[in-house]
Amino acid sequence: MAEVYIGIGSNLGDREAYIRKGIELMREFGITVIRVSSIIETKPYGYTEQPLFLNCVTHVETFYSPLHLLNALQFIENMLGRKRSIRWGPRTIDLDILLYNSVVIDTPRLKIPHPDMVNRYFVLKPLSEIAPDLVHPVFGKTMIELLNGIKT
Repeated sequence: MAEVYIGIGSNLGDREAYIRKGIELMREFGITVIRVSSIIETKPYGYTEQPLFLNCVTHVETFYSPLHLLNALQFIENMLGRKRSIRWGPRTIDLDILLYNSVVIDTPRLKIPHPDMVNRYFVLKPLSEIAPDLVHPVFGKTMIELLNGIKT
């Protein structure tokens, strides 16, 4: 069984309801949710002309391989009305695999650890809340060390 951290974000509609429904659907897909961070409100990243986001991170366990997990998460996003029209654009739900055990994957379709997580307050803040001593498999720093090193 793999230990995985999934980042969740929403900035359209009832943002909190989309996050809660995304977590509920992960459970229905056989993903065991161990812990969920607090939900924080953050400014958009990248494309800034859009509503504020709600973000959190979940610690889960799964028998899914990384690619099968990606497929399941994208299916859940589609179920919840996710449209992919603008990179980093508005969305009902975003489910990102941040870390999958200590695995490093770099393919065109899937990159683990999430390539930009070390620069994202909205990832590192909730991740540090639930796993402050978790070590990034590439940078060798804990999540709290990474959080303390970013500019907000």
